[in-house]
Parts: sequence; C-alpha cells; structure tokens
Amino acid sequence: MKADKRTLRIELMNHLYAFDIHQGTGFDSLMDFENEETKTIFETIISHLDEIDSIIEANLFDYRLQRLSYVDRAIIRLAVYELAHTETPPQIIINEAIELTKIYASLDDMKQHKFNNRLLDNIARHLKD
Repeated sequence: MKADKRTLRIELMNHLYAFDIHQGTGFDSLMDFENEETKTIFETIISHLDEIDSIIEANLFDYRLQRLSYVDRAIIRLAVYELAHTETPPQIIINEAIELTKIYASLDDMKQHKFNNRLLDNIARHLKD
C-alpha cells in the first residue's frame, strides 16, 4: 500500500531522528519500515547525507548543524533531500517541513518554525541558482 506524502515524511523524519541519535551504529537492528518506498527513500537520503549536510551548513549563518535539535535536523535533512533530488515544488516541500516543525519541534514560541522556514528558503534559492 502506498502511503500518503505526509505519513511518508513523518516516518522518514522518525527514522532520520533515530539514525542521528544512534550515529548510524547499531541502527540496522532498529529498522522497521512501514513499506518498501520508505526504506528506499531513507537509504537514498543516508547515501546523500554528506551532501545534504554540506548544503545545510553552507546556508547556516553563525550556527552549526550540530547545534540543531535532533528533530529539527531530521526535518531539515528530509526537506533538503527533497529540494535537491525530487521534482516536488519547493513551496510544497518547505510548507510540509514547517508543518512538521510546528507539530514535532516547536516550543510554542514560533521561533523554531520561523528559523527553519528562513533556512529552507535560503537553501531553495541556493539550489535554484
């Protein structure tokens, strides 16, 4: 069964979060994907992780990737993968990332989703050039 895009993104975010927490070591035993599509996309993201992280780092100002929370890193990595490697329009990708931030990472002060929005807007412009 094909998952809807939001459900797929949530599962990918969760797996990227867990992968980051475990630093990739011993993670294989935790892998339990809902479907093959999610597993394939996850493996593709991991194979491009150095590139994705470089893109993020190049667009952070006075901030480092490792300072972001695990949840924010997972959301942003997923969005950057989609921006760089899919045909989905950037505004949809960024909107979905911001919605995930509001649900899973926002601390009721609106700062985090604004930060992520600015960062992803910069990345989308950078990738378009």
